[in-house]
Amino acid sequence: MPTDPPGLTTLPGIYVHIPFCLSKCDYCAFVSLPCRRPPGSYLQAVLRQARQLAELTWSREQVFGSLFIGGGTPTIYPPEQLAALLGELGGLFRLEADAEITVESNPNTLSLEGLQQLRRAGVNRLSIGVQSFDDQLLRAVGRGHDRATALAAIARVRQAGFENFNLDLIYGLPGQSAEQFRADLATALEAEPTHLALYQLTPEEGTPLAARLAAGEQTLPDDDQCATMEESARKLLGAMVYEQYEISNYCQPGYQCRHNLNYWRNGSYLGLGAAAFSCLDGLRIGNVRGPGLYRRLLAAGQAPYATAEALGREAAFRETVIMGLRLSRGVEIAELERRFALTPQAYYGTMLTRLLDLGLLTLEEGRLALSERAFPLANQVLSQLV
Repeated sequence: MPTDPPGLTTLPGIYVHIPFCLSKCDYCAFVSLPCRRPPGSYLQAVLRQARQLAELTWSREQVFGSLFIGGGTPTIYPPEQLAALLGELGGLFRLEADAEITVESNPNTLSLEGLQQLRRAGVNRLSIGVQSFDDQLLRAVGRGHDRATALAAIARVRQAGFENFNLDLIYGLPGQSAEQFRADLATALEAEPTHLALYQLTPEEGTPLAARLAAGEQTLPDDDQCATMEESARKLLGAMVYEQYEISNYCQPGYQCRHNLNYWRNGSYLGLGAAAFSCLDGLRIGNVRGPGLYRRLLAAGQAPYATAEALGREAAFRETVIMGLRLSRGVEIAELERRFALTPQAYYGTMLTRLLDLGLLTLEEGRLALSERAFPLANQVLSQLV
C-alpha cells in the first residue's frame, strides 16, 4: 500500500485560478478563455481577494502547506508577473517552510528563462498538460502544441532545475488505440517525471468535441478499450518505481501531490480567482464564474462570492468517505470518528457489508479502502455511498 511522505500532514492549501489559455481545447468545459495577452488587472483582482481572505481570523490562524496556481494556463502570463503574484501571496499568508508550490502549464508556454524565473520565485513543482505525444491525436482534440514542442518543454523543465514535475496524459481520445496510449506512456516515462496523472476523456456537453461526436464525425474508444488502456498503465507503472496512490494519479515514492491530497482528504483550502471555491471547516464558498464580473466586484471593494453552503455533519462525512476512497490508502476509521463522531460501519450498515462481501472494499488495520480489483470500477462503487 502506498505510504505518505515522511512528516506529511494535511495542512490547508491555497488555489489560484487563472482562466486564460492561448487557445481553448475542443474537449474543455472549464472556465477558461482564449487570450493572447491576459489582463494584468485580473492578477490585481486576485490579490484584492487574497487581502480580503487574509483578514479572516481563520486565515490568520493557519499555516498553509501548499499553493497551487492552476487554470487555464497560468504560464500564459509573463513569468515576472507570476513571480510578483507569488511574492505578494507569500507576504499575506503563512506558508509552511517547505510548502509545495505548483504552477500548471502547457508545453507551448514554457521558455527556459521563464522557468528559471519561476524557480527563483519559489515554485518547486510544475505540472505540464502534455495529454499526448501523438500529433494526430493532439490535432483531433484541438491541442495547441505537438510532440516536438512537448519534448522540448520537458527538456527545458529539467534544464531549469525542476526535480518535481507532473505530466498529464489523457486516454480514450478520438481514434486512439491501446498501442498508441502505451506509446504515449512509454514516451512520458522516458522523461522520468516524479508524478503522472492519467485521465480518461469525458465528453462535456456544449464543447466542440461533444458536437462532433453527436454528429458522428469522430468516435471514441469503447469502455472495454479504455479499460485495457487503464489496465496496461497500472501494470506498466506498477512494475516500475511508480505508486498508484489515487485512482488517476501515480508518483515516485514521496512525490504525492500534497495540494490534491488535501482535497481528497476533504481538508480546508482558500480559492482565489474566477470560479474558484474555498472550503473553510465545512463552509464552502464559490466565486463568480466570469473573470470580468470577478474583476469588477473586487475593484468596487466587494466580495466576489456567488454561492455559500454550510455542509452538515452527515453530508461532510459522506463526502470525506467518498473522496478518501479515491486514495489507495483509503480512509482511517478512527480519524472519521474523531472528525464526525460517525463510522462507515454504523452509517452505511448493510450497504457497506455487501460491498465488503463482494470484495469491492477492504477493511484492514483500521482503514476502509477500495480493493485492487475495484479500482477500475471506482465510480460505480463510490456511487453506492453517496
